Amino acid sequence: MRYTHIFKIGMLAVAAVAVLFLATPRNAAAHCDTLDGPVIQDARKAIDAKDITSILKWVKPLDEKAVKVAFNKVLTSKSKNQEETEHKFFATLVKIHRAGEGALFTGLKPAGSVEPAVAEADKALSSGSADALVKLINDDISAGIKTRYEHAATTYKHKDESVTQGREFVEAYVAYTHYVERLHQDATAKGAHGEHGEHGKVEKHNEHKKVSEHSKH
Repeated sequence: MRYTHIFKIGMLAVAAVAVLFLATPRNAAAHCDTLDGPVIQDARKAIDAKDITSILKWVKPLDEKAVKVAFNKVLTSKSKNQEETEHKFFATLVKIHRAGEGALFTGLKPAGSVEPAVAEADKALSSGSADALVKLINDDISAGIKTRYEHAATTYKHKDESVTQGREFVEAYVAYTHYVERLHQDATAKGAHGEHGEHGKVEKHNEHKKVSEHSKH
């Protein structure tokens, strides 16, 4: 009875930690907060053209008013340091954008601090081909899986020889399986950065397309 009680308390503690973990906004691994990222690139164009249209797509409808107010302050600013004024606007814009994604904003990052995969993703859009991006991702994923698999496979052979070796295997096994699980979740659109909604839209679009094609027959 005593052990059952202790077990229940332990499970409640684990559940509480899990809830806190899931409820905490993740720092989305994107480049929208870099000075050469797409959000600020569009913001610079909007300021030059004195037209906010190009940046409104980066914020939710409910946040448009706040962005418009901040944008107008830049256009009407009489500050001698226009660069600083624009920098403050960029920070406000990116903060609002990331909040709309449920992501944390920790300040603007310098240009050139974009992750290689994200930089390659942008290149793919501008070049019209994703071949280089696919190769980069595939190479890194293959290396990651092989490294973790080999360690898990090596420790697997000796997992029952002693408690120490068994624990070494468990540690390698957890790292290995969690890695492939995360990869698969991302590949099936169960990852972060708004993929759930976009995946749903694509699925609904495909279903609608199939129904339309079927009705034609």
